[in-house]
This record gives sequence, structure tokens and C-alpha cells, in this order.
Amino acid sequence: MTSRQRIIVGLSGGVDSAVAALRLLEQGHRVEGLFMKNWDDDDDAEYCAAAEDLEEARRVADTLEIPLHKVNFAREYWDRVFSHFLDEYRAGRTPNPDILCNREIKFRAFLDYALELGADAIATGHYARIGPGPSLLKGVDPGKDQSYFLHALDRSQLAASRFPLGELHKTEVREIARRAGLPNHQRKDSTGICFIGERRFRDFLSRYLPAQPGDIVTPGGEVIGRHQGLMYYTLGQRQGLGIGGRADASETPWYVAEKRLDSNELVVVQGADHALLLSTSLHASTMHWIAGQAPAERFRAKAKVRYRQTDQDCSVSVEGRGVRVHFDGPQRAVTPGQSLVLYRGDECLGGGVIDATQNTANAMPEAVDSLS
Repeated sequence: MTSRQRIIVGLSGGVDSAVAALRLLEQGHRVEGLFMKNWDDDDDAEYCAAAEDLEEARRVADTLEIPLHKVNFAREYWDRVFSHFLDEYRAGRTPNPDILCNREIKFRAFLDYALELGADAIATGHYARIGPGPSLLKGVDPGKDQSYFLHALDRSQLAASRFPLGELHKTEVREIARRAGLPNHQRKDSTGICFIGERRFRDFLSRYLPAQPGDIVTPGGEVIGRHQGLMYYTLGQRQGLGIGGRADASETPWYVAEKRLDSNELVVVQGADHALLLSTSLHASTMHWIAGQAPAERFRAKAKVRYRQTDQDCSVSVEGRGVRVHFDGPQRAVTPGQSLVLYRGDECLGGGVIDATQNTANAMPEAVDSLS
């Protein structure tokens, strides 16, 4: 067994972080909890989850008989995560704030705070593992693996972190919580934006960015409807377009294929596999390599362009701080602003933000040669 350490667990009120704390206690560590409030929603009478989450965290801490610290990182969250989130939507992209939230809040602000309290390490309820190096490995539960959201961490952050659930499946976690009598063993998993939660997204976003309605058009420029604001739509989206049946078109569903920021037009196409929805390659910028550098200038890898996507075979070519990725097969609705994450087996190599794609209707004539 490893030496006894003082480990502070980020207790969110959910079952995952509760079981993470329990497992560390069972391993003999000195465990404390810390509840992070990162969004000031006290003035929102309709939606205020922080108080409920804190009460659940307190109940867990009382059951486990561990201290519970409380800290407010709302300013850090706004400055380091939410401002970037809004900037990306202004630029017509679809960001993933959970990734930046992990890097800047959970594994930076929280880690710094815990070390100031005298902790040896921090722990969270993420489904991931830490390997030699240290390196970041997938969690063993393929349906819950969260390495995609953790790819922006560096080795120093991984060295000071623990993921007690990495070897478990979610069903096992709930059973462990039930047997231990944890009060939240049946609590529903949280979803939605990191620390902001399950709000009505359109209403929430409109508080910070003014909506600019415009035309919905076909690739040829024919106006077939009106959109409520480009920021409310994402590539590949089918629902909520408000395009009814048309006498001059088939009944095949319409999908968002492009957002034209300059003209404020939303481009839609018919058919889930329309050529404008399928990408053969992409460019990702500001790549972060967990090992500190890319494994080679050109290499083969597996890729994800969205959470829970199955691994996709690809060839990677490093271009300065970014990469060019060519997929072995077309990828549907690859979205600028989302993250490309690369793997070799179970190891997460790192990732970056997708800033450009090439679809099958306008594929690059050059392709990265197959690499062994």
C-alpha cells in the first residue's frame, strides 16, 4: 500500500465524488472534502443548485466523518473559463467549457488551494486513470471514460491528482455507495455546463450575448426560414430549426451544415450524410501534449472529436503548435470550437481546439500518407 497521505477530495454532492472519498478512506489516507462554488446564482430564484449541492456534500462528509471545506472560485471561473466561453460563441464557434474548467478550476485553482491547506494531493470522481510518467489513461468503463475532458492537464497536475474511480464501472460505484449507506447513492448524475448546470441554454446565453436573428438558407443561398441567432445552433443539429414541409423538397430532415458569421446566415442541408456534413480532415490549434511534446512529427493515432465518440483511426501531421489530421473515414458534424483528442491505446496523448475542417464536398487534394 502507498504511504498514508492527506488528500482533499472535490465533493460536488454527487455519488462519484462521494465514492472517491470513501475509497481513499478505505486505503488508509487522511481524507477531507472541499466544496467549490464557482457560479454566483444566488440572485436566480428559478435556478439555484449550489445550495442543494452543498447540502448533499455536507451529508456525505458527515456520513464519512471527514471535514468539509468550502471555497468560492466564481471570479476565477468567470475570468478563466466563462469569458472564453462567451468569446467563442461570439466568433461563431461551439466551445466546450468543461475542458477549460478542468484545467483552470478543478486542477489549478482547487489544486493550489488544497496545497495551501497542506494537502499532499487532490482527488476527484472522474472516470480516468493515471499511468507511469505520469500519463493520462482512459477509465475502464467505456461508457463513462472522461479522459476526453482531462486532456488539457499537464504532468505536474496529474502527479498531484488521484482518480479513485478509474478502475470501476458506474454500476459498481452506485453499488459501493449503496452498501456504504451514502445518502446520495441514488442521486441523478448532473449534466449541463460545468458548474452552471441544467439551465435552459437559450435563455441563459441570451443574458450575456444579444441574439441576432437571420436567414436560414440552402447551400445555394435560397432563403427557407429564419433562425433566432447563430449562437443557438451547432453543426449537425436537426431539432429546433422550424423548417416545415416544402412543396419543392423531399421530406428528408434538415440539418445545420454551416454558420456564416459575416452574413448571419444559417446553412442547412437535407440528409444526415450530406457531403457538407462529412469531414475528411481537420486542423486543430494550440495543441497540448501531456508528455510535453508530440510523439513524432507524423504518426498514426486514434481520435475523438466529441465526447463518447468511438475512437477514429487517423494520420496526424504536426504543424507548429497545431496538427493536421486526416481520417481514414469521413467524420460527421466536426465542429469548430470543440476539441480534438488523440490516443494511443488507452493513453491520452493530448488535444487541441478544432478551428477548421475539410468536408467531402471540398476535400483537400493532398492527404497525409499512411503511416505505420
